[in-house]
Amino acid sequence: VWFVRAATENPFSSILRTLEKPAGGGEFGKYYSLPALNDPRIDRLPYSVRILLESAIRNCDEFQVKKHDVEKIIDWENTSPKQVEIPFKPARVLLQDFTGVPAVVDLACMRDAMNKLGGDSNKINPLVPVDLVIDHSVQVDVARSENAVQANMELEFQRNKERFSFLKWGSNAFNNMLVVPPGSGIVHQVNLEYLGRVVFNTHGVLYPDSVVGTDSHTTMIDGLGVAGWGVGGIEAEAAMLGQPMSMVLPGVVGFKLLGKLRDGVTATDLVLTVTQMLRKHGVVGKFVEFYGEGMSELPLADRATIANMSPEYGATMGFFPVDHVTLQYLRLTGRSDETVSMIESYLRANKMFVDYSEPQVERVYSSYLELNLEDVESCVSGPKRPHDRVPLKEMKADWVACLNNKVGFKGFAVPVESQNKVADFTFHDTPAHLRHGDVVIAAITSCTNTSNPSVMLGAALVAKKACELGLQVKPWIKTSLAPGSGVVTKYLQRSGLQKYLNQLGFHIVGYGCTTCIGNSGDIDEAVASAITENDIVAAAVLSGNRNFEGRVHPLTRANYLASPPLVVAYALAGTVNIDFDTEPIGIGKDGTKIFFRDIWPSSEEIANVVQSSVLPDMFKDTYNAITQGNPMWNNLSVPSGTLYAWDPTSTYIHEPPYFKNMTMSPPGSNGVKDAYCLLNFGDSITTDHISPAGSIHKDSPAARYLIERGVDRRDFNSYGSRRGNDEVMARGTFANIRIVNKFLNGEVGPKTIHIPSGEKLSVFDAAERYKSEGHDMIILAGAEYGSGSSRDWAAKGPMLLGVKAVIAKSFERIHRSNLVGMGIIPLCFKPGEDADSLGLTGRERYTIDLPSNVNEIRPGQDVIVVTDTGKTFVSILRFDTEVEIAYFNHGGILQYVIRNLINAKH
Repeated sequence: VWFVRAATENPFSSILRTLEKPAGGGEFGKYYSLPALNDPRIDRLPYSVRILLESAIRNCDEFQVKKHDVEKIIDWENTSPKQVEIPFKPARVLLQDFTGVPAVVDLACMRDAMNKLGGDSNKINPLVPVDLVIDHSVQVDVARSENAVQANMELEFQRNKERFSFLKWGSNAFNNMLVVPPGSGIVHQVNLEYLGRVVFNTHGVLYPDSVVGTDSHTTMIDGLGVAGWGVGGIEAEAAMLGQPMSMVLPGVVGFKLLGKLRDGVTATDLVLTVTQMLRKHGVVGKFVEFYGEGMSELPLADRATIANMSPEYGATMGFFPVDHVTLQYLRLTGRSDETVSMIESYLRANKMFVDYSEPQVERVYSSYLELNLEDVESCVSGPKRPHDRVPLKEMKADWVACLNNKVGFKGFAVPVESQNKVADFTFHDTPAHLRHGDVVIAAITSCTNTSNPSVMLGAALVAKKACELGLQVKPWIKTSLAPGSGVVTKYLQRSGLQKYLNQLGFHIVGYGCTTCIGNSGDIDEAVASAITENDIVAAAVLSGNRNFEGRVHPLTRANYLASPPLVVAYALAGTVNIDFDTEPIGIGKDGTKIFFRDIWPSSEEIANVVQSSVLPDMFKDTYNAITQGNPMWNNLSVPSGTLYAWDPTSTYIHEPPYFKNMTMSPPGSNGVKDAYCLLNFGDSITTDHISPAGSIHKDSPAARYLIERGVDRRDFNSYGSRRGNDEVMARGTFANIRIVNKFLNGEVGPKTIHIPSGEKLSVFDAAERYKSEGHDMIILAGAEYGSGSSRDWAAKGPMLLGVKAVIAKSFERIHRSNLVGMGIIPLCFKPGEDADSLGLTGRERYTIDLPSNVNEIRPGQDVIVVTDTGKTFVSILRFDTEVEIAYFNHGGILQYVIRNLINAKH
């Protein structure tokens, strides 16, 4: 419907042009030509903004997208500082299974609601292509084994059969949805190597690929010149249903790259440096666009590594416009010559291609940064945040400082007299010991680095040199290798280097998201006991992008992000408390001391192996196999029908109560009356703290729920695997064992105080008590509330608990949007104020008055908060757009979509 309307009523139809094939071979199709507008302002626009412009022009129908929206984007230089709102319609939506399951649950639930309200339930269908990659189910149960992949896959299907069947049902029940089966790879790498179109050709109309995904690292595709970023699952569902995304026209930071990386410096070192620079510069809510002569020295895989970590430096995306390097990568990954020719022809014709052999037109950016790649040095980041970069040469000193520092992002407060403690234990009848800083998990984990052949083959070369010198990894260190796609396995095998990784315990454990998301599996019981009984600060070293406390494993308090070669090096050393320049990494087979420099490959060595081992046919073969599925997936039986038959006894898939008692009339604007504070937080509460993630603790409310329904503890599975069950997820909200709630006076854990009684309860039990007493609830928080991965359950969970508002110093972009989408009011303290400065203890009762007439609410308006103690303060209402106010008026974004679809007369 929308496509026909746009095609017949588009006020920009006069700039439709025909794109001819080279050498008179016919035509590729039609396209909306930016040069045909004859507007000199377009030549000065950043390339990333041109993609927004083309989308607005192509979708302009004076209904969802209007001409004045197009003018706002063309005039970006003047409008972007003013925080103006624009609509954006992405070309496609990307899901992975942890967010895909609740998305399909919600779509199925919306069909039911539509049906009950008398609408046509078949209108609930994705109207843009949806790519769903099942990749988040790989628990590293079996490691250091030749049979790890098959063993873990079998366990994966045993645990997740019901969930997988549901997704397979969704792929049949809904149109326009591609489901990539488990065991194929991680969503971001599959997107980069296979799903990314770069340019679409739909019904003879060409346009740039753009994507929103329900994982914040969707940004990895920006390295391919495809505009993509993470959104909440709620926003993604609306985009699937043809709704334009409402977004603030972003500022764009121009990041100029010069020179080339020095020998031995990896792409991971570069990305950790860029992350620190951009975090310091301040890029939240902005695009970052890379340019400069250094781009020609930066392979596509390195660009994708930088783009992947956009959430860690806070940007909406880190964008690399398409150039010759991009085209080379498209050919390498098996895209056809015809496709690459179409992509280049279209982007050149529409002034979206960068040709560094031609004079560059000076583009305008909101602000500028510059980095000479020759200045990048080897480094890691940690022990608790991705942007806390530590140069490798300073690592030992930094570690000692962390032991001494008070508890915080860079401190563990270990008493000086305990810092040299040795915890003795027995591992498989062999005496062993642990010290502070000893490595117990070393994971080359999928996501940031595994799409990058140079660092993966670099890790394999480190392993080869180490094996030849006689070095070994201690057997109690849990080592693992989780490639992002089957392509990695093919080139590791072709190079002949996989056997050396295997010798050190880095066997392939599966193809999907593992240690970085908390799927590290159990560590040996003897090791776990030694850590807990002696209060050892144990370490994990991983090649992922997130190392927030409590995320990787409950027992690794220190977690460092590092390149895959460094992961191998630290596994060999067995500790992070080492100076690689002066201390040996181990003792060789002839009794000589082996140093870091003895096992570190040169850039030339790595390049030679990449050149001979990474071939286009590997990509073609891998992704041809994906469409055929695998025996376990193909043998899954699924229900038929377009309406889902809910099973009330299921502990995996449950019908949520979002549309219970829904009517055609919106509920309107409701404030908050005499609410209790459920939780009182400080700064940097992440979605890892809020959202259910990782394993289900045996004493948690979620465990209690499962046990009551006959689920054995060994079958609990992870929270992520049960995202389709709102009952489990509500109980797992704020269940992170490392969460710090001011009510508990320094005690760490998922508890809170029920204010009226003074009882200490689990967060879920306290919320249930408040609800049964008829009380509203709010949350108080500090700065950066909701930072980290985009998680729809970080908003759905609090809503189901009964939270009506969150008052914070600042919010992470996606999380704030998700709160609005679930009908929760986000409020910010005025600049310079917070709960402490206002003298708020959290034990007050809070009333938030909003205008009863929704038409009187304005984005960013001041709102007065009144407490029962007489304290009153002014806060900022963080509904940032008129569309968000409409969502709130309807009780949430999904309710808004259903009512609009029923009322649609076009």
